[in-house]
Amino acid sequence: MRNMRTKFIIISCLSSAILILTSAACQGKPVSTTALTPSPGAPLVQFSTSHFAGSGNCAQCHSNLKDSSGKDVSIDSQWRSTMMANAAKDPYFLAKTASEVADLPALKAAIEDACATCHMPMARTQAVSDGKTVSVLGNGFINPSNDLNKAAIDGNSCTLCHQIQAAKLGQPDTFDGKYQIDTSTSAPNRIEFGPFFNPLAGPMQSVVGFTPAQGDQRGSAGLCATCHTVYTPYVDSQGNVSGTFPEQTPYLEWASSIYGSNPGQQLACQFCHMPPAGGSAAISNNPTTLAPRSPLYLHQFVGGNSLLLNIMQAHVQELGITASSDQLQATAGLTSSQLQSRSAQITIVSSSIDDGSLKVTLSVVDQAGHKFPTGFPSRRAWIQFTVTDSTGKVVFESGKPNADGTIVGNDADAKSGAYEPHYDLITRSDQVQIYESIMRDTDGKATYNLLRGASYIKDNRLLPSGFNKAAAPADAGVYGDAKNDANFVGGSDQITYQISLSGKGPYTVTAKLLYQGLSYQFSKAFQGSDSLITSFLSYYQSADKTPVLVSSVSKNLE
Repeated sequence: MRNMRTKFIIISCLSSAILILTSAACQGKPVSTTALTPSPGAPLVQFSTSHFAGSGNCAQCHSNLKDSSGKDVSIDSQWRSTMMANAAKDPYFLAKTASEVADLPALKAAIEDACATCHMPMARTQAVSDGKTVSVLGNGFINPSNDLNKAAIDGNSCTLCHQIQAAKLGQPDTFDGKYQIDTSTSAPNRIEFGPFFNPLAGPMQSVVGFTPAQGDQRGSAGLCATCHTVYTPYVDSQGNVSGTFPEQTPYLEWASSIYGSNPGQQLACQFCHMPPAGGSAAISNNPTTLAPRSPLYLHQFVGGNSLLLNIMQAHVQELGITASSDQLQATAGLTSSQLQSRSAQITIVSSSIDDGSLKVTLSVVDQAGHKFPTGFPSRRAWIQFTVTDSTGKVVFESGKPNADGTIVGNDADAKSGAYEPHYDLITRSDQVQIYESIMRDTDGKATYNLLRGASYIKDNRLLPSGFNKAAAPADAGVYGDAKNDANFVGGSDQITYQISLSGKGPYTVTAKLLYQGLSYQFSKAFQGSDSLITSFLSYYQSADKTPVLVSSVSKNLE
């Protein structure tokens, strides 16, 4: 049966596209495909090693799937346009890796190994198993002539995630990409874990050399925690490694919320990021008589990285993306929808005008199961607060976004080493409420280089419901002025604007919660002149950096 099927396999040839990765490298509104040349994308990667197979191999059976409502739920068509699929082709990741290596060349091997663990996990795991050197840049995994290039560029692919063992998930032993893969088995006895009991084994064994088995860890938040609880080493001013730093902790944030700590309300990551299909569906097209099952969890992996999705959409061929521009546009749309419906909401709690003084108190509620924003510390959300008079003239504004990605009044964007503090009361236009994490180095200065980040000088990202900032683990804690703000609590923040009015009433107050996946200082914090860096910067320069509108509210006041 395998020989018959291999006659129909289309061998992927990505060399010319991936060569660009050696010279190439969210947020804004989705880029319109009408302004771009549509691209079909490259074929999915096909390869086979002793421990893994490519997404193209798996897609032979997991494509052309429909749920009971007739909607396409093909796993390959959903996954290929996600940040998971493009983890190794992400131009910002490549540029940042090159920059960190240029900043600290003595730590090149450690940096590349750490980055490859979750961005090129199959190549890294295979290399370690084979006793080979783990290398990303130059002649490493991104080089088309490297033996593990195909395994690398397939990103977080099927046979990586579905081989992760259940042992110790959600525990520190499996954080930092320490997922466990059983490398002692060989085809066709390598185990692939799925959600369903007693799966049909023959087709998968014959086509890709894996045996399917039911594994409850597929729905566990601990599975996601392996790569979304990351500690990076940091160096002092002399370049000496001095400790580790919690670069991102979505799992720890979730575990401190009602969704992770309250048994009656517990919801794992998959509930929002892999919602179930609208009805039952056969999970494979081989055999064609396979009975539909439910629930089938969609492989959309929607997060908050719309800027990079838009960049990839504009550079599909250069980056060797296997998704079409239309598929990337659809995923960018899902990302915006997630940000606008499941992230946070802003409302007006109270408002008044007294003797020419306007006082408005806002509430911002975190609707996610973790901090908002969460993850990589380049992300930020902020309030644009505007007051207009009866003629429509703006008489006060705080937090206006600029086309270049900066925020008017934000100290961090205006000068290196500065940052905007957390506020409970805003009285001036150059004060901006920005929900973000800001790293500091061992000298106490703000930094945007990962291996210089020794601690947080500010972390006032919105807290999920149930989060107790006084009792939360320090690695997922609150830092800066928000720590002592009585209105900054688990689930929400309240902030008051008090200003003197000019012009004539009635006045209109508008508050918008805006979001960027890549803050301005992160977009320019690069060391060295590697072509990966220069290419990303050119992509970023031409990208639409309009922030995502997460939520807004307006009110007329006499």
